Amino acid sequence: MSKELERTIAKDLLSIKAVFLRPEEPFTWASGIKSPIYCDNRLTLSAPRVREDVENGLAQVIRENYPEVEALMGTSTAGIAHAAITATILDLPMGYVRSGHKDHGRQNQIEGRLEPGQKVVVVEDLISTGGSVLEVVEVLREAGAQVLGIASIFTYGMKKGLDRMAAAGVKNVSLSNFDVLAEVAAEEGYIRPEDVEKLRAFRDNPSDESWMKR
Repeated sequence: MSKELERTIAKDLLSIKAVFLRPEEPFTWASGIKSPIYCDNRLTLSAPRVREDVENGLAQVIRENYPEVEALMGTSTAGIAHAAITATILDLPMGYVRSGHKDHGRQNQIEGRLEPGQKVVVVEDLISTGGSVLEVVEVLREAGAQVLGIASIFTYGMKKGLDRMAAAGVKNVSLSNFDVLAEVAAEEGYIRPEDVEKLRAFRDNPSDESWMKR
């Protein structure tokens, strides 16, 4: 992963407000955690230039990190479009994993053809604590897939997420990350330079609201 690609994607996400930083007026997550960052990478789909950077970036990191890949599997719902576009670039089969079994028809949870032993890369838009994407990995493993790893657009790099990935034996490669985004945001004037340490304090311990007093 090149620093240039990480910075390009960070600039892209900031420019279309797919990632929005508000250290002085934190957002409240569904968990109740006060957060200086809000992320909606679905917005990349509506911005053709940014979308091109993202999909070419995903194709690049998959080629470099998972050269044996035989199919892409998107997470439902955010990863589906990115997996489909990237699979087209790489000329690979593609499918996706539902958050639960269908209640009709064949009651599939995995959509698309998955061959036993097939080498798969999971495509995800955002990695935070890692819980949802690891559920997808487990579904694929139970179905007989060989999951090589995950390719994602952005990661918070939270310790809980990193620990979960390590415990599950899963590799993740993200196009950009929290630290690079904070640096770029300060350079581009989205936040004050002194806010960078405040953001990092949140990343290191999201449940500790003392970061807001820095």
